[in-house]
Amino acid sequence: MAAAWKGYLLLALAIAAVWAIELLAIPWTDAYLTDIVVRVGINLLAVMGLALVLGFTGQFSLGHAGFMAVGAYTAGALAFYLSVPPIPAILVGGAAAALAGFAVGLPSLRLVGDYLAVVTLGFNGIIIVVIQNAEFLGSATGLVGLPVATNFGWTWTFVLLGGVFLRNLLSSAPGRVFEAVRDNEIATRSLGIDTTRVKVTAFALGAFWAGVAGGLLAFYRGSIFPSQFQYDRSIELLAMVVLGGTGSLSGPLIAGTVLSALPELLRPIAEYRMVIYSLLLIGMMILRPSGLLGNHELTDVVRAVFRRRAARNAS
Repeated sequence: MAAAWKGYLLLALAIAAVWAIELLAIPWTDAYLTDIVVRVGINLLAVMGLALVLGFTGQFSLGHAGFMAVGAYTAGALAFYLSVPPIPAILVGGAAAALAGFAVGLPSLRLVGDYLAVVTLGFNGIIIVVIQNAEFLGSATGLVGLPVATNFGWTWTFVLLGGVFLRNLLSSAPGRVFEAVRDNEIATRSLGIDTTRVKVTAFALGAFWAGVAGGLLAFYRGSIFPSQFQYDRSIELLAMVVLGGTGSLSGPLIAGTVLSALPELLRPIAEYRMVIYSLLLIGMMILRPSGLLGNHELTDVVRAVFRRRAARNAS
């Protein structure tokens, strides 16, 4: 119990630090740098959800950008037509994405591997087509005129809340069941566990955080467009999870940070930046085929380094 309260206290201090930065430092920070940091945070929220689905439950999804679109357009429509404040609208958008994840997952998660990937890819395409043909959502021209409310403070508050929620979930008994389904679904089913229910739960939770990320994106520039949620966005998120390590939560977050910021950092050499970006991805997969951290967390790596150093000093 004491450890839990310490954890909540640390979370509260971290959120307070985020808002101190928002109020005291961000007004004096270069707008371009702030833009990069905010967009990194939005990507990390979506990556967290996909890490739960792919990394810890073993379900290969290529439609995660579709859940971002559901969250973004739900939140945007609520704010635009009903004047719902942005933060409640974002949470409702996350809930709508979770319902979409449940609706997609329930019939399709009896499939595995390539078949599931095709279904989720098709879902992403269906969502884009629906949006492009819905006049009240702005059709292909997008939904514009939304309030601008997303900033560093709100983005990283959601990142902290999402990270703590998923870390606690994965450390609990249900989290161990997710991993058991990933490692051996047949053996898990033989223990009387409804593996389909477990996978659908993971899919809905992962979609929720993608929907929150989409809602933050909707209120960042005050406009959203179908082109922001195409297949390439899903593949980009998938690359972040795979390169970070599919059995880790902190690994995809590190990879997501690097891959989100790298194209901007390479902007001074714009004509070569995509070549360098692609070569780094290929090199990473050759040198670390299991991902940056594999199935380990950053805290495990840090502890191992300190143990080796202590053993070296003792000898």
